[in-house]
Amino acid sequence: MKPLEPDEKTATVMVYTHDMLARGEVVTKETLRVSIWLRTQGVPNYIHMFKPQVIMFGSVPPKSFALEEIFIPTPQVIGYHLAPPAHDPLDYDATELNRLMQPVEVLLGSFILKAKIRISTQTDLATSLDVMRVAWVSVYEADITNPHLPQFAMQVPMLLVNPNQVSFGLVG
Repeated sequence: MKPLEPDEKTATVMVYTHDMLARGEVVTKETLRVSIWLRTQGVPNYIHMFKPQVIMFGSVPPKSFALEEIFIPTPQVIGYHLAPPAHDPLDYDATELNRLMQPVEVLLGSFILKAKIRISTQTDLATSLDVMRVAWVSVYEADITNPHLPQFAMQVPMLLVNPNQVSFGLVG
């Protein structure tokens, strides 16, 4: 990795695709909120990660390996968050009226997230999903597991998911 510029920083993130999980460092501008990076106009065509640990889910059992660097095409990314314990402030105003946290199960590739999505109190989840026109949706208070990795369990306060690449399930 080249030396950081004075206006740059590194952050450890986790990137999910349909068949892979990568955990590694990204370089961003110092002023950027890394947790919402994929929503910004400056998002690159490839997520360039340094020192990634990668798990591939194309075989049984899943294969893990380390690389010096990896370039993940941004359109293939279906989920993204800061690696715990790092976190940014949440991306909403808790005092905003007419909003509720709807419990959901999100199917993210082979991962299952028990989480919450913030929607209007004036509608339901089906309508909210149908009318949203965003590339990334924030999901909150997520417990992340994977049936192929029984030892994998993680909690994150917030992550971004691509609503066109994941499935949302209502829980009773």
